[in-house]
Amino acid sequence: MKDSLRQQFERLAYRLSELDTILADGNTAADMKRYRALTREQAEAAELVGQYRQYQQCEADLAEAQAWLDDPGDSQMAEMAREEIGRAQAEMTRLHEGLQLALLPRDPDDERPAFLEIRAGTGGDESALFAGDLARMYLRYAERRGWRTEILSANESDLGGYKELVVRIEGAPSDRVYGSLKFESGGHRVQRVPATESQGRIHTSACTVAVLAEPDEAEEVTLNPADLRIDTYRASGAGGQHINKTDSAVRITHVPTGLVAECQDDRSQHRNKAKAMAVLGARLRDKDRNERAAKDAAMRKSLIGSGDRSDRIRTYNFPQGRLTDHRINLTLYKLGAIMDGDLDDVAAGLQAAQAAEQLALLEEGGKN
Repeated sequence: MKDSLRQQFERLAYRLSELDTILADGNTAADMKRYRALTREQAEAAELVGQYRQYQQCEADLAEAQAWLDDPGDSQMAEMAREEIGRAQAEMTRLHEGLQLALLPRDPDDERPAFLEIRAGTGGDESALFAGDLARMYLRYAERRGWRTEILSANESDLGGYKELVVRIEGAPSDRVYGSLKFESGGHRVQRVPATESQGRIHTSACTVAVLAEPDEAEEVTLNPADLRIDTYRASGAGGQHINKTDSAVRITHVPTGLVAECQDDRSQHRNKAKAMAVLGARLRDKDRNERAAKDAAMRKSLIGSGDRSDRIRTYNFPQGRLTDHRINLTLYKLGAIMDGDLDDVAAGLQAAQAAEQLALLEEGGKN
């Protein structure tokens, strides 16, 4: 194990002793929110420090077995030493891998539900059709994972597909919905022969995807009513006769930033307003998050960029059946399966690349 990682674990052990002292003070429980946070931190630190102590014990066992092996006087003891060395080395490898991953920074939003936004870009009707294909891909992926989906807003194109679509996706915290989808934010480019192309020429068009973590109720952005403009209008699309007779759809504009959120999927104007407010809060929170990421990226280039939605992150080449994610140079020749919702290889590749970058930063930070 590198000295930089050892230093990280020694600091964590020191922090654990601090937490033990703080939580032993009866006054700490007076603030239950802080108490729960400290208790959670203590449990996580105790588990990691315990694993680190196991690693140190394996090191000690390995050194002792090596000393036995170096003693030429007892062949039986040497054989036992070789067995112990193999066992200790295997256990150290297992513990080392787990400890490295456990030290990586965790995004507290990864376990949150997500808002998925898809917007047609350059390419006219073909872009809207591609937006529809992306929507189907993500909805099928959510279905495969057993997640619940709810279309909050849909602006359909005349020839099919969507000019804009907003979907809420939810699963159990352990499903890590936002953590699984957050790398999808960015520009998605398609190369194929459009259904509207009579001469068989390949066209290139694009869509943008944004994935926002739904804020926890305790952390929602506080919105000043004076900063909001709320408009109601009649919903369009599916919904039966009733939905077209009442002004149930709601559009909310945050005047200071110009951000807009709308919802029309429910017959109740009140429920549509609540959902639109949730989306707006998520967009404002995402805006703050991206601004912070942009400042961090000025000091160090991020693996996946700042989340700028104008970035081209991925190309879908239909004639070659190829998907290429440009951020990690991942190419897969299984485009049909991917468009049918099989995103596991893509998601795993992006998560592994992020973990590798985080580990490199962690080791570099330990040298400073």
